Amino acid sequence: MKSPKKLGIWMDHSNALLFNFDSVANNKKVIASDFSLKDKHETLQRSESEMHNKQNHKTTSYYNKIANEIKKFDEVLLFGPTDAKLELFHILKDDHKFSKIKIECKTTDKMSEKEQSKFVQNYFRRFEFAM
Repeated sequence: MKSPKKLGIWMDHSNALLFNFDSVANNKKVIASDFSLKDKHETLQRSESEMHNKQNHKTTSYYNKIANEIKKFDEVLLFGPTDAKLELFHILKDDHKFSKIKIECKTTDKMSEKEQSKFVQNYFRRFEFAM
């Protein structure tokens, strides 16, 4: 039986660190949101409505980039200190393309990159059994 491909994603509204979990290596990838504080200030000077539209557009783009990576995996752990993981989780649950992927959310405190990697390892290893 083929072992499932596993991915851990620490995320907030500006960055996502993707940890590809397997027994050989823990490969990492970063996806950043395109909506910056500079964008917010520039568009807010013109109109609050325009700022919200631009933010929504860029947030959707950010979540789509993450979703494209998730499609390659069987099990996904979304974790982090903000509600970004829950927003993405609800988007994925509403899309039938992700119905066969096991996705779980965990709220965590802020963590260093090393702590994030260890969190993903511990999460997925709890399901492994010694043979």
